[in-house]
Amino acid sequence: MSLRVALWAGFVVVHAWLVYLCFTAIGWPLGDVDVVYLGWATDAASGQALVGITAPFVYPLLAVVPIFAALAFGTASYTATWLGIVALLNAVAFAALTGRRRGPRALLAAAWWLGFLLLLGPIALARIDSITAPLVILAVLWLRTRPVWGTVILTIATWVKIWPIAVIAALVVASKQRMRAGYVFLATSAVIVLTAFALGSGLRVFSFISAQTSRGIQIESPVGAIWMVQAALRIPGSYIYYDHDILTFQVVGPGSSIAVALMTPVLALGIAAVLLIALRATRAGATFEKLFPPLVLALVVTLMAVNKVGSPQFVIWLAAPTILGILLWGRGWRTPTILVAVIAGLTQLVYPYLYDWLLVANPLMVLALSARNVLEFVLLAWAIREVWALGSRSVPHGAVRGGHHGDNAAPHDPPAAGLDRPILTPRE
Repeated sequence: MSLRVALWAGFVVVHAWLVYLCFTAIGWPLGDVDVVYLGWATDAASGQALVGITAPFVYPLLAVVPIFAALAFGTASYTATWLGIVALLNAVAFAALTGRRRGPRALLAAAWWLGFLLLLGPIALARIDSITAPLVILAVLWLRTRPVWGTVILTIATWVKIWPIAVIAALVVASKQRMRAGYVFLATSAVIVLTAFALGSGLRVFSFISAQTSRGIQIESPVGAIWMVQAALRIPGSYIYYDHDILTFQVVGPGSSIAVALMTPVLALGIAAVLLIALRATRAGATFEKLFPPLVLALVVTLMAVNKVGSPQFVIWLAAPTILGILLWGRGWRTPTILVAVIAGLTQLVYPYLYDWLLVANPLMVLALSARNVLEFVLLAWAIREVWALGSRSVPHGAVRGGHHGDNAAPHDPPAAGLDRPILTPRE
């Protein structure tokens, strides 16, 4: 049996297991799909409200596409249809990753992805983020041969869940084709917004922005650890509550209102700082292939770690940057692959199986969650260090480009098949 056949067999087994867990695991991992997504879909079908158009929406507008599509076979089959859509999108990205023109790094990345999904557990299929992950993986694979379509897919993914904007920002900074990427993003976004306006959305098409900025401190967020530890130690004033507007568990305590006000500006400053470090690297002559993977990782992890939200499904975002890094850096990407795998495993431990313990601030569960969050900052520090290092040395004139990463890759690592040339164009 060939390695590709074995990988596809693994794909089927992993997804069958995750689907089984979605239906049987304690902690109700399908809660959002069964209740929230289905509610939005049935409200739209009955003419009551179309989120993002006639009613505010917590997600960008295109999130309604898979949410409504899962209603295709009726309400009784809604959850099964949702899981089928996610599995189909994963299969498309997996096929692109394991195609016959791909080399050993791509097959290694595919195997890692399957392991990552197993470690992350049922949440890997049961949230809107599960739609965006395969789209971003497919987009980064297409950026060399289909740069326009790759950027279009990234833009569409951003209008499903905002995090892929990090990949677009990295593309604009790291690529010499930044103007084209920017124009494609703006043009695609304009089509989406103008279509929403034509349907009568008004400014509700942007309602997801205010919905996120007005949120409190979610219990899983790294900043929330300040009050989760206090709650675990039973210090008066810090406690967990359920927010019925945003439908999530949040934590409050002394000074938490200040954190709520500061976290969005701090997140913006964090993103700006990473981009400035990346601009320093481009000025020093860092090539696209060297800079793009750690920059994408740094931006994505910043969105996760410097955030007053910290939902377990955010970990799904790490799949695409890790796969990209394996493809372009090979063995030089070993540290992130291990860290992301451990983060995924700790996330599944917390959610869904032992989430009830977290809701009562069990000290052991708060410790496990805190360890997961600390590893996110370790991962962020690694990525920023790599980007900074690229700005500390210039690229010699005529240096070999594509597949060579100096100290970051072993000297005998084979070039990434299909990615051994610059991703966007041969002139990159």
